[in-house]
Amino acid sequence: MNLTVTPKAEKFMQRMVRFSGSGASAGFRLVVSPGGCSGLSSEFTVEANPQAGDKVLELESLKVFLPMESALLLDGYTIDFADSMMETGLKFHNPNARGVCGCGSGTPGNTDPTVATVSLGSIGRR
Repeated sequence: MNLTVTPKAEKFMQRMVRFSGSGASAGFRLVVSPGGCSGLSSEFTVEANPQAGDKVLELESLKVFLPMESALLLDGYTIDFADSMMETGLKFHNPNARGVCGCGSGTPGNTDPTVATVSLGSIGRR
């Protein structure tokens, strides 16, 4: 799988896992599906263990749990983290996206078809 996680995104994910209190084997579970203006709809949670069928991406000090469908959709992407006055959350950059989206269902102000944004409000809690 060809997936790049920037240091800023990794730090954000690590903090989410650390503050969840889910234990040493916990990881950041990211689920993406086709949809939305950028081509992806996504949500994330912190899980104590991967679910059956999850691909486990091991970074320096972080485990990312990806359902197989999500791993396939994210192949070739770069995951980054933005924290500004205009937006805060994970951003998914697809270097292979072409064209301009006109569907109007994406993030306000996001006209770049290569970027999908997930807000902090999409965090699931259990």
